[in-house]
Amino acid sequence: MQKGEKILRERFPVVTSVQVRFRDLDAMGHVNNAVYLTYLEMGRMAYYTTLMGPQPEPRDFNFILARVEIDFRSPIHLGEEVYVGVRLTRVGRRSFHFAYELREGATGRLLAEATSVQVMYDYEKKTPIDIPPDFHARIKALEGGVTSDK
Repeated sequence: MQKGEKILRERFPVVTSVQVRFRDLDAMGHVNNAVYLTYLEMGRMAYYTTLMGPQPEPRDFNFILARVEIDFRSPIHLGEEVYVGVRLTRVGRRSFHFAYELREGATGRLLAEATSVQVMYDYEKKTPIDIPPDFHARIKALEGGVTSDK
C-alpha cells in the first residue's frame, strides 16, 4: 500500500485511486482545476457503490450536487497516482455532506481538500425529498458516528 493511500485509510471509510490522464492537464502541465471536480465525483461514485453495491442503476442516484468547495494544496502532474478519500460529515433530513482529501500515492503529499453537499431529489417531481431510512442505516453501518439531524 502506498503512503498516500495509507494516510487516507486511517481517516476515511472509502478510498479510491484516480489515474491522471494526459487530457486532464492544462497548458502549464498540471491537472486543470476543473478536473478536480471529476476526481471528487469519482470519489463519490466509489462511496456510493460501497454503500449501495457494485452496480447501481443510473436511476438509483436520487441525489444532486448542491455545493462544492475545494482548497488546492499542491499541483498534480502526469504520472502521479492520486488517491481520493471520502467520508460523510453530516446527514440532514434531505441533504448530506462529504469531506474529501486528495493525496499523491508515493509521498502522501496533500493535493487538495474539499467538501460537498448533496440533496436527495425526486427527478420526476423535480423537488427535494427526505433521505430514506435504509440510506441512513447503510451510512451508519459504514461510517458509525456521523452527525445526523434525524
